[in-house]
Formats: sequence, C-alpha cells, structure tokens
Amino acid sequence: MEPPRETVYRIKNVSCSKCALSIEKGLEKLPFVECASIDPIQQQMRITSSTAIDPDLLKKIESTVHGINSQAILESDKPDEEGHSAADRAKRKAIIIITASIVLLIGGVVVGGRTPLGIGLILLGFLVSGTEIILDALKNVLRGNLFEENFLMSLGSVGAIAIGEYPEGATVMILYRLGELLQNSTLDHSRRSITSLMELKPESAELLRDGQVVTVDPAAVAVGDLILVKPGQRIPLDGTVTEGASELDTSALTGESLPRSVHPGSEVLAGSINRGGLLTLRVTRLVGESAVSRILELVQNASSRKTETERFITRFSRVYTPAVVLLAVLIMILPPLISGSGQWAQWFHRGLVFLVISCPCALVISIPLGFFAGIGSASRNGILIKGSQYLEALNKVHTVAFDKTGTLTEGAFTLHQILPADGFTEAQLLEAAAYAESNSTHPIAKSILKAYGKPIELERIGAISELPGKGVCAEIDGHEILIGNARLISDDSVVLSKQRDAGSWTYLKIDGQFAGSMLIADRIKKDSAQAIADLKKLGIKVIALISGDRSQTAEEVGRTLGIDRVYSELLPDHKVDVVEELLSQKPANSTLVYVGDGINDAPVLARSDVGVAMGKFGSDAAIEAADVVIISDEPSRLPIMIHIARRTDQIVRQNIVFSIGFKVLMMLLGTMGYVTMWIAVFADVGVMLLAVINSLRVLGAPRTAR
Repeated sequence: MEPPRETVYRIKNVSCSKCALSIEKGLEKLPFVECASIDPIQQQMRITSSTAIDPDLLKKIESTVHGINSQAILESDKPDEEGHSAADRAKRKAIIIITASIVLLIGGVVVGGRTPLGIGLILLGFLVSGTEIILDALKNVLRGNLFEENFLMSLGSVGAIAIGEYPEGATVMILYRLGELLQNSTLDHSRRSITSLMELKPESAELLRDGQVVTVDPAAVAVGDLILVKPGQRIPLDGTVTEGASELDTSALTGESLPRSVHPGSEVLAGSINRGGLLTLRVTRLVGESAVSRILELVQNASSRKTETERFITRFSRVYTPAVVLLAVLIMILPPLISGSGQWAQWFHRGLVFLVISCPCALVISIPLGFFAGIGSASRNGILIKGSQYLEALNKVHTVAFDKTGTLTEGAFTLHQILPADGFTEAQLLEAAAYAESNSTHPIAKSILKAYGKPIELERIGAISELPGKGVCAEIDGHEILIGNARLISDDSVVLSKQRDAGSWTYLKIDGQFAGSMLIADRIKKDSAQAIADLKKLGIKVIALISGDRSQTAEEVGRTLGIDRVYSELLPDHKVDVVEELLSQKPANSTLVYVGDGINDAPVLARSDVGVAMGKFGSDAAIEAADVVIISDEPSRLPIMIHIARRTDQIVRQNIVFSIGFKVLMMLLGTMGYVTMWIAVFADVGVMLLAVINSLRVLGAPRTAR
C-alpha cells in the first residue's frame, strides 16, 4: 500500500474560509482524496491523496472545484495562445460581464423599467451577471451547503425580481459581481504587499570553476564552492567572504536599515544585496538550508496554523449564517401575520434585504488576513513567526526568560582587561601570554592571540608543557612563562581579590615572579540593554536570565542589564525545571517567552509558551524547536515583535467590532425599511473592503518598540 502523498496547488478566486470549506468537503468525497485543505490568504490548496495525481485525476479535481465554485481557478490551468493566465482570463471575463450587465440595466431603465422592453433588458442584464452565481448556489444546495454567500445573494436578488423589483434585483447581482472583483483585486494587492520578500530568492549564482565564471542554478552549488557576487547583485547562498570588501543591504532579512560592512572572514547571508565592491564567497550552506530559504518556508506555511480568534470566527460564522436566515424568514412572516396588515410583499422585501446585509465575509476574510499581515510585518523586521497562533500568544506576554551566552552576549571570549603587577607593562603581559598560548586551541587562548594581533615568531618559543589543572608553562626568549588559573598563583593571594568582575581571570608568572592578570569575558551584545529596557516599557512583568554559566558571571550580566531574576549554573534539564516554575507563577491567561540559541536550549524552547531562537548563529536544534526565529540575532527585535503582535491584535479586534457592529446596525435599519437592496449590497462590500484595508495597517508597524 502506497503512503499518502501531499500535493500543493495554487488556487485563486476563493476569498474566504466558508468558500474554501465548501470546496474541501467536495474534494474529500473523491475516492482518491484523503484530505483537502485550502488557505484562501496564501491561495494554496493541499491535497493528501492515496495515489499520485496524474493528469486524469487532476481533471477530476479541477472539475470538482469548478463545479462548486465556477470562479475558482487552479494554477494548473494553462495560459492561452496570447500568454494570458486563467486568472487574467477570469478577470477579463468578470469585467466584460459587469460592463454588459450595467449597459443592459441602464438601457432597460431608460426605455422604461415597467415596459416589456425595459423589463426584458433588465432581466437580461440580471441573467448575464447572475447566472453563474445562481448555478453555484444551486449546486451547493444539492451538496447540502445551504448557508453560503452565493445562496444569500441569489435568494435576495431572485426574491426582488419575484416581487417586481426588477432594477433592484439586477443591481444586487451587478454590485455583488463588482464587489467580488474588487475583493479579489484588493486581496491580490494585499498578498503582494505581504509576500514581497519572496523576491529575496536569487534565480542564479556565479560559480567559480577552473578559473572560469559559470552562471548556474543556486541548487547546483555545493558547500565549499566559490561564488562571485558583483555590485548590485543579491547574494544567492550563505557563505564566508574570502576576497573583497563591501557594504551589504540586509534590510529585507534583518530589518536593519544601516548597511553592514563585510571583509575577508565575514559571514554573509543569502538574500542580502551587495552595495559595494566585488566579493568572492566560500559557500557554507546549501540553498535549501540558507537563511532566505528558511524565511520563505516559514512565511509560506505560517498562515496554515489557525489562532484561537480565527477558530472562533469560523465557529461563529457556522452558527451566525443559519441564525440570520431564520431571522430573515421570521421578519418575512411574523410582522404581517401579527398585525394582520397584509403587507406581505413589503416584509418579504425587508427580509431579503436583511439576508443580503448579513453575509459574514468581512469577518472571515479580514481576520486571517490581519494575522498574515502581522507575520509579514514581523518578517520585514527580521523576525520569522512559524504560525499565527504564536503571533496571538505574543500579545499576552507576562514573562520573558533569556539564555545568556549567544543570546544576550556575543558568545565569543574577548580580552577585556589587563592588570600588570609592579614592574611589568600591559604590552609585556599580552606578548608573553600570546606566545605561551600560541599552540592552544582553547577559546581563551584564541581571544588572547586575537587581542595581540601580531605574527608569532616561532624561533622565540622553546619548550611548552601543560600544568594539569593549572595552565601552561612555556619558555619564551629563555624566560619561563607560567599562564593559567588561580591555582597557578595560590601563593599570591592578594591578587585574588580583584576577581569581582564577571568573566575568566588568567594569571601570569614570569621567571617565578607574579606578573599580572587578564580578564577574559564574553561581551554583552550592544543592543541587549536596550532590549531589556524596551521590554519593561512594554509592561512585561518578569524578566529572567537562565544560564548554565557560573553564578558570579550570570549575576554580573543580570545586574548590568537590569534583569529581575537570575538563575545560574544550570544543566539543560534544570533549565526546564526553572521554566516550569516560572510557568506556574504567571497568570492563567498569559504567556512565557524563552529566548535561546544553543542545542541545550532546545528542550526549554519547546516547553515554553513561545520559544524564540537566534537564527544567525543559533543551532539547528534550537531553530527547529522554536516557534519564532530572529534572523539577526539581535535581542532588541523581541520588543518589536511584541509590539507588532499587540498592534495586530488591536486591528483584528477593530475589524471584529466594526464588522459585527455595522452589520447589526444595517440589519436593524433594513428591518425598519430604511435600507434598499442595492444599498445593502454596497454596504456589505464596503465593510469587507474597509476591514481588509484596515488589516493592511499592520504592515506599517514601526521598526521600534514603544
């Protein structure tokens, strides 16, 4: 038995989740389809099938989709001889239908809306604009899907025709068609705005092969290959600069507006734009593993995970639509029955107006679009959110816990301070230490050699031997150099009082005499303090540091940055215990965010409500376990992310209140006879367009937290 296969198609002109649900149910009745899922915002249709989908099965899928929604378009539809896609043809067809219908309606009204010729022209305009919609509604009724948009509009317009309101019935269909066209155009523009970062993916790479430059697909480049990036080109793969110096525009990846200087040895990310000189890069990651590929994959899949608000709106619309249909029927029947006035036509008309107004499209379109726009805004700021439910969770942050090394600090040892003893200079200590550590690969040794920055003259070095548990003994220019930890100079206890600073102290003796000490420490990132300050401005109640480092170092970092709680000397499982404790202390309807970058952070990232990984140098395990990835490794992106989440939530709530409130008002006015049928359609389309435009305001979220 073959394993299930998933195939992804592009599907257009499916505007909302209710429309998508009708198609999903129809597709799942096909014998070879196990599951069908449509994302209207991303215009994606995923089909899990029991067998590979060949051209014949694809025709059955297309036939089913078109049978349920004649306006739906699969990307598999081929361009015509003039090169126009199916979407272009559908748009052109809609414009022709709307134009013809308007001409016929105006002609009918001009010659006399109550004359046989006038009525004939109006009805012809009605049929031109409404035939497809009425047929779709009838097909869905036969499939048991009664309460959907086409049905509501068909019922309203046919009802108006039935009671002799010919111009109004035709106008309903024309405005509905026009609204569909505007809706699809607006959503297409929204998608283009949100997914503009898809242009990050370069189409080719300039590969250096046997002294020649060959243009190839980035997928054909292997790790270790050399590629050339010319000024103005986008970097196709992650790599290290081997030759050249330049300024890179990384704004599309990290949200950083200032250019970044690179030179031999600098790490560069795919998707950055070379704004300066010619660069030669040695590729460090395959195209599928690059930062830009991770961005595209995360953004493309993000909207498939629903938030609680989206699930609520879906459940709400399932109850809401049958309820308003029932209310419309009661409006048609009860008032004339109770009053005995016999005004059946008047109340029937009001019930139809009520039905047209009640369509819930503004809600079911704008809510997921709002969250998708939030994810797009975060992506433009170098923050990748793996699902809209995590964006919603970030709106309720109570506690933020940070790992230290590589998250708040740079994760690389540097020489911070040299304290020479009497009779010695800083230059003497640094030179002696560099020569003594010249053969070592220890991070502390590397930091000393980097600080020294001069070539090592090997002829000056004699014997070098290790002192187990203490350090190294080296002969340099005939002098004995001892370098190591505190046990190396246990008899010079006066110096140990200087160990108040966070970091690792290294001590030196030259020819048996104490020569001084050096402070080797992990440097705090330049934006860490700002990140903590911004989090406090946002009202985050608890900020904690959870580190495996020794208590003295962790406490110093916590004190420097103004962190509330510091937990130190923790193994990975102990970190989970601390997070469990913090989770138990926060309010029920709030979230805990953990920020880390290492393999040892993966369990904590998975356990927290929202796990945030540093993506530039973070481990693959941490990035996989996290719900959010910060591409630039900057802690200051976290407050921006929370600000975007809060702005998104605010706009989504505005759409909910506005859409429901306006519809309730219009339904009341319609019941009282103050709203005509065509105004009802115009109001319905207007609410939807305003809600969609309001959702796009999320994209304008500033790049600073406030």
